[in-house]
Amino acid sequence: MVDAALIEWTSQLLRWLHVITAIAWIGSSFYFIMLDLSLKKRESLPEGVGGEAWQVHGGGFYHMQKYLIAPAHMPKELTWFKWESYATWISGFFLLIWVYYLQAELYTIDPSVMALAPWQAGAIGVAALIIGWFIYDGLCKSPLGRNDMLLGIVLFGFILLAAWFFFQVFSPRAAYLHTGALIATWMSGSVFRVIIPNQKIVVADLIAGRTPDPALGKQAKQRSVHNNYLTLPVIFLMLSNHYPLAWSSSYAIPIIGLVVIAGAAIRHYFNTHHAGQQTPGVTVTWTWGMAAAALALAIWLSHAGKPSLDDVDFAAGTAPAELRTPLFEEATLTLQGRCVMCHASEPFWPGIASAPKGVVMETEADLLRFARQIRSQSVETRAMPPNNITHMTIEERRLVRDWLDEYENMRRAGATGPG
Repeated sequence: MVDAALIEWTSQLLRWLHVITAIAWIGSSFYFIMLDLSLKKRESLPEGVGGEAWQVHGGGFYHMQKYLIAPAHMPKELTWFKWESYATWISGFFLLIWVYYLQAELYTIDPSVMALAPWQAGAIGVAALIIGWFIYDGLCKSPLGRNDMLLGIVLFGFILLAAWFFFQVFSPRAAYLHTGALIATWMSGSVFRVIIPNQKIVVADLIAGRTPDPALGKQAKQRSVHNNYLTLPVIFLMLSNHYPLAWSSSYAIPIIGLVVIAGAAIRHYFNTHHAGQQTPGVTVTWTWGMAAAALALAIWLSHAGKPSLDDVDFAAGTAPAELRTPLFEEATLTLQGRCVMCHASEPFWPGIASAPKGVVMETEADLLRFARQIRSQSVETRAMPPNNITHMTIEERRLVRDWLDEYENMRRAGATGPG
């Protein structure tokens, strides 16, 4: 049994690293997209320069110029923006393993969807990411890749198909997370397998005095555009881990589609704005209306498809007889009395639409399944109830701790039970 403190700290440090590297990647990506689109063609520019931009930041002035192919003489030092992408994917992959595979019983495996062993859940998840990358890469390199609009429609359908697959094997929370991880794999894989290698070939050709193949730049540009338009949906799917109202809805997959549309519309506005293509009578402010309508529909679907208490089989929520000890029964009464107003299929605490982090504590089986989180949040850190708003006493926390210790001892001894 892994120590709860180790789980908590490792999760936080991995997530910290992942967020930091993601900020660096997304920030540099958005900046260069903005810079590329805002470059202006002016007179007296050096030969080969397609545009320039002046910017001010941090008390200094910066003069950027873009060479359409390369300068006459390559500089000795050339900065490659790649490690931000690699570090984001690597840290995210290890976070996926730590949270969703090593703690698969808690986050990934839903017996009502598919009864999996933790190793099976991990194998399916990793295989799906690998296969998904090859399908995406193959589509981009196929004749379909010559038509950006048609390719975009097919990829949109593939994202929804992949989400449907994940919902057939994983818990809804894990399905959302894996859909985001799949798209993130496309994005980082494009940097690693297409964008950077193609650019290196171009640089090598220029140094050798050869004329670079323009198809290499076109391929890299296409992948860069995909990354730009997919960034916002990926962030939403990654953050959805903390907000179950979307993934717990029976319309969870259409919600993903609507978020992809909204994110792409928002990016299209900024791309067009940076390119200076907005002229009187020709605007793309309609993209904000599209994004707002898509998100409004997603919010409505999340409520319309919210799980109902009528769908819950309470008989299936009882604990095995050997685990129903006096301590467990007392702990059940305590936790349900202090926590179930929020951690329920239909919370009745004002302002809470769905159980925080998807942790439901209505039945005995629920308490067994989320035993590890209960220990972390209500015993070791006392983070829950928040601000002790339900007045959980020290004696009650000790009672819960004693039951959790008993439960872990029984599990080691071979007693049955979820979690």
